Amino acid sequence: MSSECLFCKIAEGSIPAEIVAETESALAFRDINPQAPTHVLIIPRGHVESLNEVDDPEMMGELVRLSRMIASREGLENGWRWVTNVGGDGGQSVFHLHFHLLGGRRMNWPPG
Repeated sequence: MSSECLFCKIAEGSIPAEIVAETESALAFRDINPQAPTHVLIIPRGHVESLNEVDDPEMMGELVRLSRMIASREGLENGWRWVTNVGGDGGQSVFHLHFHLLGGRRMNWPPG
């Protein structure tokens, strides 16, 4: 855990969030600025700065499994998008690995 990291504080419960699902090693909560009818953030509980730092395939598998479960639970059978931003130039604003699960509307391409 990083004492300054917003998502670490959410994971430890010191900052409230609307929790959607959780496992021992991962947490999913609603984005406070949703960009789609369904917009959930999925994070590892342990601090990992970005996808560039990932070296744990089990952790990634857990994030994928949790995301698929949430998409099913949210009724996104027509499709959904799973996005992460890496680094400042990639649009990352919170430097704790997180994936955006977006759905509930048609996703356009290119994304932005």
